[in-house]
Amino acid sequence: MKADAKPGLRNEAGLRALLPELSARFGGRLQTGEAVRAHHAHTTTYLPAQLPDGVVFVESREDVIDAVRLAARHGVPLVPFGTGSSLEGQVNAPSGGISLDFSGMARVLSVSPGDLDCTVEPGITREALNVALRDTGLFFPIDPGANASIGGMVSTRASGTNAVRYGTMKDNVLSLTVVTADGEEIRTARRARKSSAGYDMTRLFVGAEGTLGIITSVTLRLQGIPEVIAGGVCQFEDLEAACNAVMTTIQLGIPVARIELLDPVQIRACNLYSGLAHAELPTLFVEFHGSKASVDLQSAEFSAIVTEFGGSPFEWTVDAAERARLWKARHNAYWAARALAPHLDAVSTDVCVPISRLADCVSQTRADIAEHGFLAPIVGHAGDGNFHVLLLFDGKSAEEVERAEAFLLRLNDRALAMDGTCTGEHGIGQGKKSFLAAELGGTVDLMRQVKQALDPEGIFNPGKIF
Repeated sequence: MKADAKPGLRNEAGLRALLPELSARFGGRLQTGEAVRAHHAHTTTYLPAQLPDGVVFVESREDVIDAVRLAARHGVPLVPFGTGSSLEGQVNAPSGGISLDFSGMARVLSVSPGDLDCTVEPGITREALNVALRDTGLFFPIDPGANASIGGMVSTRASGTNAVRYGTMKDNVLSLTVVTADGEEIRTARRARKSSAGYDMTRLFVGAEGTLGIITSVTLRLQGIPEVIAGGVCQFEDLEAACNAVMTTIQLGIPVARIELLDPVQIRACNLYSGLAHAELPTLFVEFHGSKASVDLQSAEFSAIVTEFGGSPFEWTVDAAERARLWKARHNAYWAARALAPHLDAVSTDVCVPISRLADCVSQTRADIAEHGFLAPIVGHAGDGNFHVLLLFDGKSAEEVERAEAFLLRLNDRALAMDGTCTGEHGIGQGKKSFLAAELGGTVDLMRQVKQALDPEGIFNPGKIF
């Protein structure tokens, strides 16, 4: 498979002028070796790597400002890099240029326990942030599975297993500082929980995939660590019953924290890879957060729903080790699926539909997979209608690639026909640009105008989204 956009023109003259200036400013923190450059074009994706011409390891906001000013002066692209866990080629450099590595900007700048917020640098990972917050009694709830950087999570508008209760990144970012194309650092908002002051510039940069500016700090909402966390498993004879149980749970307002759907193929993969022992049936992994009384009540209400739809008894526990084992298996679902056929290539893709259409979309997708003979486990954040398909195929076979691409087209067309979206959390990057156009039509032209206004020379992560 290949990216649906050819690499852009490289600014060779600008690059020749820029590299010595970067070297003078950053010294050994500018790296041009092929191995380092290849690492910074690597993502968990089927798209081919497109290497930058150099990597600058930034350590401060001043570093970012200077890098942007130098790159802008010479018209050379900049591509932000967090941990490289993106799935749609967001860190590729189709026009060459410079990758900005944020691993050295990973500090917690401030924590305000009374206001339930913190300000961090963009390179800190979600796991490192929660370790730093542990003694405050607070945590940051957004969990996309991968130990992604906060800046990357902002840029792709990440969500994950907890989104059904705590929302996505757009709901949990209070403010950003961003370096714009003229090398100035702006602050998009203050720390107040709400504001009617002008355009919502924070949300403009959340989900922009680094195409409008470079983030230098993020102010985040935090949550109190729940008194009790209960997790468990239930299984169903068919996918429709599992999805309908999820829909009923959401419609009744039961405050489930996580409710994840795994199809029989994914359960088989998790059993083999993570040492689970569940029947190969449609399965829900569920978690509740709250006081002991509220968790007991929620679990009982959910158990009644499961029984109504013919599911197995909801087996739940508050034991931390048991819950950790369950969710580790869920987070390793990608690697578990890959292990089913390690000789094959893989496309991890996602769509999201209104919750009332989830059963239809998953069932039709499962039928499509069976009809065309694919090995393709399904796993999803069922509580918000978002699910993933890991399509395994032979990337060396032109026929297999063509069949895989046809499947992806049908999957996205199916989601859009149900008034859904081509991506619930992976983002557009390079891989889903054609689907974005089908989803939003003329709105994409308005996005182009915003891009042109904020980045007239096109130096910020070119070749993505459009």
